[in-house]
Amino acid sequence: MKTVIKGYKYRIYPTKEQEIQLAKTFGCCRFVYNQMLAKKIELYKTEKKSLSKFDSKKYMTNQLKKEYPWLKEVDKFALENSIFNLQDAYQKFFKEHTGFPKFKSKHNHYYSYTTNFTNNNIKVLFDDNLVQLPKLGKVKTKLHRIFTGKILFAAVSRVPSGKYYVSFNVECEHEELPQNNNKIGFDLGVKEFLIDTNNNHIENPKILYKYEKQLKKLQRQLCKMQKHSNNYKKQTKKIAKLHEKIANIRNDFQHKLSSQIVKENQIIISEDLNISGMLKNHNLAKAISDVSWSEFTKQLQYKAQWNDRIYHKINPWFASSQTCNECGNINKEVKCLSIRQWVCSECGAIHDRDENASKNILKQGLKELGINA
Repeated sequence: MKTVIKGYKYRIYPTKEQEIQLAKTFGCCRFVYNQMLAKKIELYKTEKKSLSKFDSKKYMTNQLKKEYPWLKEVDKFALENSIFNLQDAYQKFFKEHTGFPKFKSKHNHYYSYTTNFTNNNIKVLFDDNLVQLPKLGKVKTKLHRIFTGKILFAAVSRVPSGKYYVSFNVECEHEELPQNNNKIGFDLGVKEFLIDTNNNHIENPKILYKYEKQLKKLQRQLCKMQKHSNNYKKQTKKIAKLHEKIANIRNDFQHKLSSQIVKENQIIISEDLNISGMLKNHNLAKAISDVSWSEFTKQLQYKAQWNDRIYHKINPWFASSQTCNECGNINKEVKCLSIRQWVCSECGAIHDRDENASKNILKQGLKELGINA
């Protein structure tokens, strides 16, 4: 058994009073975030100084809460975490060169806040299907999964479809899967989602394409409606529900497949794809977004860590499709994606493009790890 941090997400059904309190909390978190961002920008412009996380928290307590006493009506941890999120956004901007933090709009359709566990202020009552949260009290919840462990924090969110969710980060014990000697390499694709070294071809479910006509119809209807009218709001909710359904089907497919791969194999090798670069190809951008490779590899990563598996990504510049897995000869003509099968000019081996790539990916991965094939 090993200790890991897992996430558990449940749908909650707040009462009208609780919905009002949630709306207040979302609004106050947005207000504090924007006020602190404005303060940081002004301070840098006038004095070339920056506010630390501690100073920001102090400013909120001594200045904002006195000037705006209604901030005391909501969970204090939610406001503090809003400041910490801003600080993280600043750190990413300077260290990782991401975009500069932006002011939050109240017209955004996704709202969330995070609250910390302290003095038993957060409780999950599985027998009663209730969750107790600070300032909200007991909220009706669909508790479809039971967990045991220490709750670290809870995140409450309202998605564009109008549904409310609570997510818990829980420190709990995890029973590792039994060790085995299986090794697998796989090639990710668009037409077929995954091709592995066992010659398994996993079909791409193409979820977005299945609902594209329905989505287009709803969006055409939305264009004919007056913006911000009641019918317009109802239509946007319909579109949001369909997007949510597409995302849920995709997540279910990927979780089942990633769990199966981790369960069956001790060493897992894939390519480290340059997805942001690939998305610049406008002919394939929609299809690449639909398959969501980054989310799938992220799932493999943490599931492998939980179970003491090895998940390794090889160099993205390795010519996996062009190299003969039998003799190592490189055929540069195979760069053309339309070539699905080819014959090695050196050894005469007949290759399926993707099956050959998966075998080369496994060989290269084992080589990089220093493991004998």
